Amino acid sequence: MQPIEPVSIEEIRAAAMRLSGMIVRTPLVRLPIDDAPGEIYLKLENLQPIGSFKLRGAGNAMALASSDDLKRGVYTASAGNMAQGVAFAARARNIPCSVVVPDNAPETKLAAITRLGGRVIKETYETWWNIMLEHHYDGCEGMFIHPVSNPHVIAGNGTIGLEILEDLPDVDSVVVPYGGGGLSSGIGCAIRAIKPDTRILACEVEHAAPLAPSLAAGSPQRIEHTKTFVDGIGGPSLMPEMWPLAKRLINESLVVPLREVAQAVKLLMERQRVVAEGAGATSVAAALSGKAGGGKIVCIVSGGNIDTSKLKAILDDRIP
Repeated sequence: MQPIEPVSIEEIRAAAMRLSGMIVRTPLVRLPIDDAPGEIYLKLENLQPIGSFKLRGAGNAMALASSDDLKRGVYTASAGNMAQGVAFAARARNIPCSVVVPDNAPETKLAAITRLGGRVIKETYETWWNIMLEHHYDGCEGMFIHPVSNPHVIAGNGTIGLEILEDLPDVDSVVVPYGGGGLSSGIGCAIRAIKPDTRILACEVEHAAPLAPSLAAGSPQRIEHTKTFVDGIGGPSLMPEMWPLAKRLINESLVVPLREVAQAVKLLMERQRVVAEGAGATSVAAALSGKAGGGKIVCIVSGGNIDTSKLKAILDDRIP
């Protein structure tokens, strides 16, 4: 695959206009922790209609597709959130949607995909990951919408960056959960164009953090990947076409222990009544650890689609 180029601020602003009425302009709220390393703010993308930011990218990509592109429907590969975004947008257009999910996808996300009219296809994690790398799956027809390395998806994600700067113009750092890089790239492109001194910090969870060693080595690295309750981010490697953007836009990747992610999920629930899935709470865990530094820190709470059983275990101080 060819490297993905940065999207322009004009493309991101056009995406914002395109998405008006489809997405929620999510609030930015202060996390009231007296002894926090800095002023921590939460960008609550868990409040989107599908419970995650993915509707921004899916909605923009499908809005730009032609009728010929969409005549046989759409499909994607997703751990569950992008699947919901594509299914939501497909239902609005009355076209078929199929999604390939890994065999460890949460039941909450699978049920939501089905409610939205999507056809779910389960594959092994390895097969699913290869679809992400190859941009193709023989078992589906229609237009493939990649959840990460698609410029229109990245531009849609970038609208989060615009909203952050409108609400907090003097932000010092933005902490973004890193899965494949589509979210951090979109936000990074928007913020670098307007306030280039803001730090863009990725965050990853231990046992599934390929970006941190890749940035340290200056080249993409493969790691031993462990599946955990943090299903929305992490993988065995980086997507090669996304590496140049990550290297260009991201200052650092902050790796946090699984235990601290679980603690952040519980804290958000108890202090703010915010339901965050593991990936969405990883940014908060990174900020609270002090690894993001001080000043005004925005944490992207990327989604809230967590199984009830997993949330209960976390609230009972157990790691699911």
